[in-house]
Amino acid sequence: MSENLYDDELDVSLPSGPRHPMAARFRGYLPVVVDVETGGFNCATDALLEIAATTIGMDEQGLLFPEHTLFFRVEPFEGANIEQAALEFTGIKLDHPLRMAVSEEHALTEIFRSLRKSLKANGCKRAVLVGHNSSFDLGFLNAAVARTGIKRNPFHPFSSFDTATLAGLAYGQTVLAKACQSAGIEFDGREAHSARYDTEKTAELFCGIVNRWKEMGGWMDFDD
Repeated sequence: MSENLYDDELDVSLPSGPRHPMAARFRGYLPVVVDVETGGFNCATDALLEIAATTIGMDEQGLLFPEHTLFFRVEPFEGANIEQAALEFTGIKLDHPLRMAVSEEHALTEIFRSLRKSLKANGCKRAVLVGHNSSFDLGFLNAAVARTGIKRNPFHPFSSFDTATLAGLAYGQTVLAKACQSAGIEFDGREAHSARYDTEKTAELFCGIVNRWKEMGGWMDFDD
């Protein structure tokens, strides 16, 4: 199935005038970094417990930078499976009095509302998910969208940018912590496996790799 079927699916009113350089850089797609923390590996049966999304901006020189992050702790959906090993790995305490979790529908609605504003501001027609092992995050995102019945998902349903692959190419490292260290990005292992922290570090890594490619002459023409 051609991805072109999805190019005009989202109704976004784009500003008139010269094309925004971000829209030119990724063929009309806005990169948005997403990380999820979950109750297991199966997006159909296991709980979504945290989700964060960081939008990416572009400066006047065409260099990318992490813009702002939305983060939500999420209530497990009814009947969700939660593996104890997953909770031990992430350190998530479901009964913590300050967890203040929200429903999947609330978290996705707020994230999508913010993303639609960013799409319009950047002249982009759709978001493309950026993640470290991005198919995992995209799978859980799509499963949550299907469960909640939310319409007008701003993300492309199957395309994504995987920083594990990009970091393997750029630095010979596929683990997030090691890739960040190779890229000169500070990484605190004690903060890892929080959706907010991992999303923001992945955003730094993605921007660094794309900017390094540009500075090496890999992409310079906004109008290409």
